[in-house]
Amino acid sequence: MNNHASNTDHSIENRPLLTVSIVTFNPDFVELSQTLDSLKIALNRLEKNCFFLTIIDNSTNSSVSTFLAENYRHLPLRLIHGHGNIGFGRAHNLALNRVGQFHLILNPDIQLHPDALANAITFMGSNPQCGLISPYANWPNGERQYLCKRFPAAFDLFLRGFAPSLVRNFFSNRLKRYEMQAETQNIVYWNPPIVSGCFMFFRSEILLQAGGFTDSYFLYFEDFDLSLRVHKFSEIAYVPTVRVLHSGGNASKKGLWHIRTFIKSAITFYTIHGSKLI
Repeated sequence: MNNHASNTDHSIENRPLLTVSIVTFNPDFVELSQTLDSLKIALNRLEKNCFFLTIIDNSTNSSVSTFLAENYRHLPLRLIHGHGNIGFGRAHNLALNRVGQFHLILNPDIQLHPDALANAITFMGSNPQCGLISPYANWPNGERQYLCKRFPAAFDLFLRGFAPSLVRNFFSNRLKRYEMQAETQNIVYWNPPIVSGCFMFFRSEILLQAGGFTDSYFLYFEDFDLSLRVHKFSEIAYVPTVRVLHSGGNASKKGLWHIRTFIKSAITFYTIHGSKLI
C-alpha cells in the first residue's frame, strides 16, 4: 500500500481497466468488510490484474491502515491518510491522479452484486455515449431504494428528510415522482437528472473532464452538483442489471451536525444551480 498519491497519469495505455475509490471516516468495519468482500467477488468476473483500489481515509487515527494490513494485504490498493477530515468530494478527488478506463466512486456501506462490475463494463462498451451509470439498489431489508432523482424542490428535501411519516404518506405520490420510481425499474432509463454518489460508475475521461467533485461541499449534494455538470457533455444511464445493496443515507437521523451540514450544502447547491421551493 502507498500512503500518498503519485503524479497524475491520464494516458489511456497506462490505465488499468477499472479503478475504485472509497472514502472512509471512522468507519464501521463490519460494513467496510462487507463492501470489500463483495468487491473482491465482483472482481472475479473480470480479468486478473486489471483493477486498482484507492481508499482515502479521513480519520485522524490509523485504525483503517491496521484493518487493511490485517485483512486485505493481497488486494491491490493504496491508502491515502493523514490529510484530516476534508470531506467526501475533496477526498475522492485525491484518487483522480490514478484512474482506470473506468472509475467507480463507491461508499463503504455498499455491497455489490457479483455481476455488478462486469455488467457495468459491458454496458459501457455497448453504449459509448454513456459516461456515468447509476445502479438498481435495495435496502438491507430487501426494499427498493431509488438512487435517481429529479431536480429537488426544497419542499421535496423537507418531506424526505424531516417530515413526520403521516405527512410523507400524504405526499407519497409527489415523493415517488421525485425519486423517479416509475422510470427506474427493470429497463434502462436514460438521463435521470441526478444520481446518488454512493455508487457512480464513470467512464474516466468523463469524470476527468468534469473535474471531479467541487470543493464547495463538505458533505451532501456534491453528487447532485456533479450529476448536473456531467449532463453538459455526456449521457447518464440508470442500468438495472448493475445491482447493489446500500445501507446508508438518512441524514436527518444522524444528529444535529449532519442536519446542519445538509442544510448548508442545500443552500450552496441552490445558490449555484438555482432555487426551487415547491
